[in-house]
Formats: sequence, C-alpha cells, structure tokens
Amino acid sequence: MNLNAPVFSSFIHDGINLRYFDEGEPSGDPVLLIHGFASSALVNWVHPGWLKTLGDAGYRVIAIDNRGHGGSDKPLDAEAYRPWVMADDAVALLDHLRIPDAHLFGYSMGARISVFAALAHQERVRSLVLGGLGIGMTDGVGDWDPIADALLAPDVEAITHERGKMFRAFADQTKSDKQALAACIRGSRDLVARSDMGRIEAPTLIGVGTKDDIAGSAQELADLMPDARALDIPNRDHMLAVGDRVFKKAVLEFYEQLAGR
Repeated sequence: MNLNAPVFSSFIHDGINLRYFDEGEPSGDPVLLIHGFASSALVNWVHPGWLKTLGDAGYRVIAIDNRGHGGSDKPLDAEAYRPWVMADDAVALLDHLRIPDAHLFGYSMGARISVFAALAHQERVRSLVLGGLGIGMTDGVGDWDPIADALLAPDVEAITHERGKMFRAFADQTKSDKQALAACIRGSRDLVARSDMGRIEAPTLIGVGTKDDIAGSAQELADLMPDARALDIPNRDHMLAVGDRVFKKAVLEFYEQLAGR
C-alpha cells in the first residue's frame, strides 16, 4: 500500500466542484482513472499503488474524485449521479486539462462511467480498462436498494443485508458522506444495452476477480465487443482485485501492446 498522497487540484463542471490529481510523467500517454462506488481517487488508485505503477512506467496519471466522493461536491439528488452525467464530468476534466484523448481506466462504478464516456465520446477514448465489472454492465448486479438502506441505517448492528454491511463498513472506513452515497447508488445503476457494447471500438481489457460475486463474467462482456479481452484475477474478490499484481502486470502489457500497434 502506498500512502503518499499526491497534490490535488479542482475545477468546476455543471456547477459541481470536482477534485482531481494530475501526476506521473507530464509528457507520457495520459491515463484517466475513474474510481468505484464509495471510494475515491486516493483510496482506489493511490493506496493500492496504481499511481506509482503507471507513473513509474512513464504514463501521465490523472484521477478524478467522482461527484459525491472524496473531496468533490456531494449533491443529494439521485438524478445528479446518472452514469452519463458522471461520464461528462470525466470528459470535462480532459477538456480542463486540454487533453484531446486518453486511456480510460475505471473500476466497478468507474467502469460503468467509462463505458458511458466511450459511447458518448468515442473520439476521446484511446482504450478502456474495465475492472470489477463484467456482464453485470449489461445484465445488472442484483438489488442495490438494500445498500442505500444500509448506508442510511442509524444502527449499524441492525443491518442484515451482507452486501449492505460490506459497503456501509467501507463507507465508514473512508469517512464518506453516506447520504450522498445513498443518492449515488440509487441514481447510478443504469445498464448498458448489449448492442451498445458492440459499438465500442476502443481496445478494451476487462479484469474481474475469480471470487468477485458482484461483477459478473468478464469473458461474456468481452464477447459483446469488437476488440476486447478478458482477464481473470486469481483468488480476488470485488474489494481486493483492484490492487492485485496480476491485474497491474496485465494492464501494463495491454498498454505496451497498444503502443506497438
């Protein structure tokens, strides 16, 4: 775990103040990192070592705190968290930094946001890495309303929903705004049509832990896309796959192969 926090900056989009960092090699190929639900740029990308891994490999590493998370503003309206709204935040960060196109790398909810960004702005996306979300992208990942209830529960001991318990503990650990997260989980669950996945031409790597009971099959999602490959991250669940060394090695190799095309 790498605890060295980078310098964060902020910009305004859609009336929302959004925090981000811009690190690594300034002249390197840009990689925009989009974190998962209840996480942040720091928790998802710095602590598990992704900033160091990508920066040491010569990439320009940019990560956004999604609205409702980290140091960004936290609206309480579920409609503010639709995935295409958050995708526009990510593209607006590229505009703010005057970056014409970048590699997008999203984990879990961040993977969904990345796909919505690719569908709306294909010309801005050099490639996609989708972590922690497979065929759940199109078919759903179960009932998440109990997670919103768990986030708002006054008594933690009264929570009986196992996944709700897990995300409540994670939210408490990261000192997140639980009201904003409840709004986010209610507003950000739009599915992507299978036919739309087939429209994404960007080269794509989809990595899912073999013990992940949320994401769904990486291979099934890859099979819907014209230029995608699946990666099984051995013996990792949804929470632990993100920082796995197998995942890191595969992502670096994926980017190296793209550079050689």
